[in-house]
Amino acid sequence: MKRSSLARWPCSIARTMDLLGDWWTPLVLRESFYGIRRFDEFQRTLGIARNTLTERLTRLVAEGLLEKQMYQEKPLRYEYVLTEKGRDFFAVLLAMTRWGDRWLSGVDGPPVTMHHDTCGHEAQAEVVCSACGEHLTSDDVTMRFGPGYPERLKKVPEVRRRFAGQGG
Repeated sequence: MKRSSLARWPCSIARTMDLLGDWWTPLVLRESFYGIRRFDEFQRTLGIARNTLTERLTRLVAEGLLEKQMYQEKPLRYEYVLTEKGRDFFAVLLAMTRWGDRWLSGVDGPPVTMHHDTCGHEAQAEVVCSACGEHLTSDDVTMRFGPGYPERLKKVPEVRRRFAGQGG
């Protein structure tokens, strides 16, 4: 059964999930940050079916998160390298890791820690205001219509109700 596309929804979360599609895609990206570049390495480290991996890599290349670069001519072989768009996904993975460390780690603690090479300390993702640097929580953030929100939807009663308590 083909799933519905969320790519045109006026919501960055929905659009991102549409791009990701399933749990394999963020794991392929995670492996890219570990330095994995070649198909067989992805397949071996993830234990993912070859056809599934082919689909995920093709999608990530088409969406501009990875770029195929030839590393061998005979036989023709490619490696998959993170693009700027792909490297920018690192913050998403860090946020997911932070949440998982807090809510899903066992008594032994997080399975992986992040060492900030610049300052030499262990670090974790923090969501802060880009203007003032204060931590952001759902209690002190108001969702509002952005410039890309479709005008026709702003008039829909259900949409207006959703944003009414949000200052939209």
